[in-house]
Amino acid sequence: MNNLIVGFKKFLTNKNTVTVIGVLAAIVILYIGYNMRINQAITPIKVPYALEEINPGVQITEDMVGTKEIPQSMSDGTILTDTADVIDMYSSADSVIPEGSLFYTRSVVSREQLPGSIILDYPRGYVLYNLDVDMASTYSNSIYPGNYIDIYLKVQNVVDPNNPAASGDDRIMVGKLLENVKVIAVYDSDGNNVFANLDEKTVPSQIIFAVPEEYHILLRKASFLRAYESEIIPVPTAESLEDEPGDVNLSSEDLKNFINNVTAMTEEDIAATQQQ
Repeated sequence: MNNLIVGFKKFLTNKNTVTVIGVLAAIVILYIGYNMRINQAITPIKVPYALEEINPGVQITEDMVGTKEIPQSMSDGTILTDTADVIDMYSSADSVIPEGSLFYTRSVVSREQLPGSIILDYPRGYVLYNLDVDMASTYSNSIYPGNYIDIYLKVQNVVDPNNPAASGDDRIMVGKLLENVKVIAVYDSDGNNVFANLDEKTVPSQIIFAVPEEYHILLRKASFLRAYESEIIPVPTAESLEDEPGDVNLSSEDLKNFINNVTAMTEEDIAATQQQ
């Protein structure tokens, strides 16, 4: 028995034997690895594909998506392989996804990545309004999309109604015009989302919100009161913390009447006033 063990040890310590065993082991490893890669390459995987042509900027719904098998070797990292990464997303603004096509990472984006995503975020019957702002008027960039603001109006050179003959110089009127206005977006001067990259210190230039048409016209009129050096002022509120935030409301009939009295009224304005 001892002779057998000694002979086996000599066999294993022989250089030629070690070389042969090493070569055989390398061949086995290469063979196994090659077969594994071949099997992975030819093993089919299920991926989503378009059941119909999808135009740019369209939301991808479940009925637009089917699944089919493709060789795993086709999945090079640019093909989306999970339907969850496709459904409820959007086709990019510069891509048409043909019927039968697979979905690629470059052609499927989130709603926030669409250039015109803000048009999807306000109620029917409302109108978008873009208000010029800066660091000071946004409270050091503290007004975020989803926040609620109240809209104040400041006008100067207001004539005293009790003494119309007196000069209105230096007379200032300030008041809350609208309340419960939801901020949709905040952009810098280049039209980029201020909060897209929090690592960059971006200066806000505009906040975007939407209001009913009547209030939209009122804001437009207020912004053109150059003789009164008008200023529209956003003021943050805690309305977004409420379980059911309130609707946009007119806060001051006096301010509304002032704006309408110092601007020309359209036939629609006159008719709406007569109905009230």
